[in-house]
Amino acid sequence: MAREWGLKLNTGCWAAGVFITLFCLSVLWNRHWIFPIKNIYTTIQESNNIENPKETSRLDSISLHNEVIKLPRMIYTQPSVLSPPRNDILVMTPWFAPIVWEGTFNIDILNENFRQRNVTIGLTAFAVKKYTVFVETFIKTAEEHFMIGYKVNYYIFTDRPEALPTLSLKEGRKLIPVRVEKYERWQEVSMRRMEMINKMSETRFDSEVDYLVCIDIDMRFADHIGVEILTEQFGTLHPGFYGGKRERFTYERRNQSQAYIPSDEGDFYYAGGFFGGTVLQVSRLTKACHEAMMEDKKNGIEAVWHDESYLNKYFVYHKPTKILSPEYLWDNGMGSPPILKKKRFLAVPKNHAAIRSNDKK
Repeated sequence: MAREWGLKLNTGCWAAGVFITLFCLSVLWNRHWIFPIKNIYTTIQESNNIENPKETSRLDSISLHNEVIKLPRMIYTQPSVLSPPRNDILVMTPWFAPIVWEGTFNIDILNENFRQRNVTIGLTAFAVKKYTVFVETFIKTAEEHFMIGYKVNYYIFTDRPEALPTLSLKEGRKLIPVRVEKYERWQEVSMRRMEMINKMSETRFDSEVDYLVCIDIDMRFADHIGVEILTEQFGTLHPGFYGGKRERFTYERRNQSQAYIPSDEGDFYYAGGFFGGTVLQVSRLTKACHEAMMEDKKNGIEAVWHDESYLNKYFVYHKPTKILSPEYLWDNGMGSPPILKKKRFLAVPKNHAAIRSNDKK
């Protein structure tokens, strides 16, 4: 009997203790003296209503309580599955990478997406020796047509930073000289581009930009080039080969070279003067190309079209996730084929022999 009363007493004390503990916790909770989760939740709600400068968006209103997000109205022509916008050109590769032509994208929809992400684009170009003469036209036309409304860093690799012009740029856009070694042969300059872009990708670009666009300096922007080109990794169809058979492409055909591509392989011939993607993917691409070049150099081999040859080899086995049509790299000396609705990036007429001469200027 004593044992039973003891058990009942212990059980009663335990129950009373639990009740008193829960009562105290309830009082302290309501007074916010312990576990201020309610305050934390309120703080999170309030902080989400404060504009984050790194996450600027165009949302009209946000209601966290009801989880309602109102976006600007998107008014545009409805796409039709049965009526493709272009029937005269290839718009999708076998690996589902889009080929970007005029009429195949809606820039308003794309801008809405990228502006919410607050992206910064890095544009790299090399102005070594006499090529500094092209910088002013390059930058001025870029300010008119390239990534309008976005933050852009123009990284100009040059052996003559003092020769770069002083130009007025739009808000959020910067001209950043990057000093490089001066090589005597223009082919060596071309080959070293991959190495220099790779080094900067690993040491600087990753913390400053979201995407890289790597292009030639002896060009001018002539029409819109915007976020429609941005993707994980992109290449551009060479204007001289976009309609050709792979057997006629000027791939490196010597099997001793790291750039070698057999005659029965390859999809397209890509231009060395316009490629890009995320910093990570550009870093991988340029690293692979540079290492292949160095292996060939050790064996006394120089690929037929220098860095362009290695770029094409890389794209055979690492497919681009987007491809730019020849609209994005054209020479007016090649005429105006009907499929070309826009000429966005054009070669500047020049005397190649004079501009590439190995004098000390």
